[in-house]
Amino acid sequence: MSSTTEANLYATQTPTIHDEPEVEASPHTRSTAEYRTLDAAHHIHPFSDMGTLNRTGSRVIVKAEGVYLWDSDGNRIIDGMAGLWCVNIGYGRKELADAAYRQIRELSFYNTFFKTTHPPVIELSALLAELTPAPFNHFFYCNSGSEANDTMLRIAHRYWAALGKPGKKYVISRTNGYHGSTIAGATLGGMDYMHEQMPSPMPHIAHIDQPYFFGEAAADITPDAFGLDRARQLEAKILEIGAQNVAAFIGEPFQGAGGVIFPPSSYWPEIQRICRKYDVLLVADEVIGGFGRTGEWFAHQHFGFEPDLITLAKGMTSGYVPMGAVGLHDRIARALIENGEFNHGMTYSGHPVAAAVAIANLTLLRDEGIVERVRHETGPYFQALLRETFAGHPIVGEVVGTGLVAGVQLAREPAARRRFENGAEVGTVCRDFCFNDNLIMRATGDRMLLSPPLVIAKSEIDEIVEKAKRAIDATARQAGCH
Repeated sequence: MSSTTEANLYATQTPTIHDEPEVEASPHTRSTAEYRTLDAAHHIHPFSDMGTLNRTGSRVIVKAEGVYLWDSDGNRIIDGMAGLWCVNIGYGRKELADAAYRQIRELSFYNTFFKTTHPPVIELSALLAELTPAPFNHFFYCNSGSEANDTMLRIAHRYWAALGKPGKKYVISRTNGYHGSTIAGATLGGMDYMHEQMPSPMPHIAHIDQPYFFGEAAADITPDAFGLDRARQLEAKILEIGAQNVAAFIGEPFQGAGGVIFPPSSYWPEIQRICRKYDVLLVADEVIGGFGRTGEWFAHQHFGFEPDLITLAKGMTSGYVPMGAVGLHDRIARALIENGEFNHGMTYSGHPVAAAVAIANLTLLRDEGIVERVRHETGPYFQALLRETFAGHPIVGEVVGTGLVAGVQLAREPAARRRFENGAEVGTVCRDFCFNDNLIMRATGDRMLLSPPLVIAKSEIDEIVEKAKRAIDATARQAGCH
């Protein structure tokens, strides 16, 4: 396990064999119209209706600094979503650019397949072992959260085979959970609109209902009773499949892309109890929640449960370069280490440049006390301001979250938990009001989501909440609910 001193040395050292000239970024020479024309002609966007997008034209983002973006027309936009939940350290940190530059000059690439390794991946693994809870001392690397969840499946299956239980193949997850966009990740996820476009989903995946109290609980049930009811669906599903056939349960500690859904406090303790009772691995998808988002280093720590595997990405490099990983509890790692070859890996597993950037990023998050500031200062301020601002609002049913992540539920009759019949359309209207006011606030159906960079200042939180209020007020007027 590396020491703090070693991690700092690696994050800041400069090779003596190269000079480091200041490199000025090339100006963007095309007009917005030219960029949009080229984009429409050649670029297929993720999760997009390309016909509609090409007719309206994409917004061209050309620059970023701190919590702000600039588009090609010079508009300054405050990023309430940290990119895609990932830019925890904020935009434009020179330390990360320098780390990438130094590593590219010294060792731009080498694989870790053939009895080889390199300093960045060694130091990153040791640093992660310091930052994660005590049972996690081994890490397998990939390129994204989707690949991390694919890798988790391979590890879980290999673990049970090594223990002489190869029949334990099923993995249980939740409806409206999100675990990536590969065939395996999307099958694990419980989003119907993704499943509809997959003719060949992964076998041995089963789903139970999500713990979404506002949207799915009966009128006469308490949150705690609802949480227990939804957790106990896991036990029923294990018994239906047969415990001897179930390898793992995976869940996001809070559902991110599904709408920032926070389960009742009774939920995770019961899930953990059931997993332990039936000898089922408990997997925390920390792709969004990891690296400080909740004010804890990892979201499962906020919810008070202890997973066997954790999947990581996004905040590990703050999105500056792609990287993902799986953290293995010691007993899982020991089974893999002691039972022959693990036939899995990617060309870029543990890429040296990505690892160097991750080290610089995590060192800053730790040494600048950013996670602690989220826990004690900016997170409580953000949560209190949102709740105060939207208390009694005619179309806000609830505000949930902790740290610097929040979900705002839009509803036709908030007190009765009656949602809009066309909730997805209402959410899109609200999102567009935000976007037109230079705020990035995401809509998932009828829930509005915020997840700003962890370095945000209180004055910038004020700006986000003020703009969100204007957008939700405008949405209420358009829906006839003001």
